[in-house]
Amino acid sequence: MINHKILKNEMKTIKLEKSGSYLIELMGEGAEVIIDGRFLVAGNDKLEINLIVHHCAPNTRAETMLKAVGQDRAQIRLAGKIVVDKNCNGVNSFLTERVLLLSDTATAETIPDLEIESYDVKCSHAASVSRINEEQLFYLMSRGISRVKAEDMVVVGFLND
Repeated sequence: MINHKILKNEMKTIKLEKSGSYLIELMGEGAEVIIDGRFLVAGNDKLEINLIVHHCAPNTRAETMLKAVGQDRAQIRLAGKIVVDKNCNGVNSFLTERVLLLSDTATAETIPDLEIESYDVKCSHAASVSRINEEQLFYLMSRGISRVKAEDMVVVGFLND
């Protein structure tokens, strides 16, 4: 497990770049973190992210964005969890997991989770698994762009948004 500790009044940006288990601990009041993971998974490759964002102190903030695109027979599993300890009021924590599948044989699983033991917090999660919107492709193709190039453009836009 890869562990990151964010101390009092410290601000960090953490980029997730490969499969693994990650523990992000906000240890001191005023600690802030931005967690970003963007992945393109193709062939028979597998991506598995197990992430825990643990708020151990009050008035901490975390913003997590995990995005993945699956092609061919790729397998994607995103499991994120926000944990807020007792007496950790004033926490703001948000977790987003988004997957775009480009083939019928690619698979994905998103598992967002919250474990909150304090009352005055703002925490939420969102998850989606989808395919490219055919209307987006139609629009681009009606402008003379090939289907392959249009799909590439949508993927780039998805990962960079």
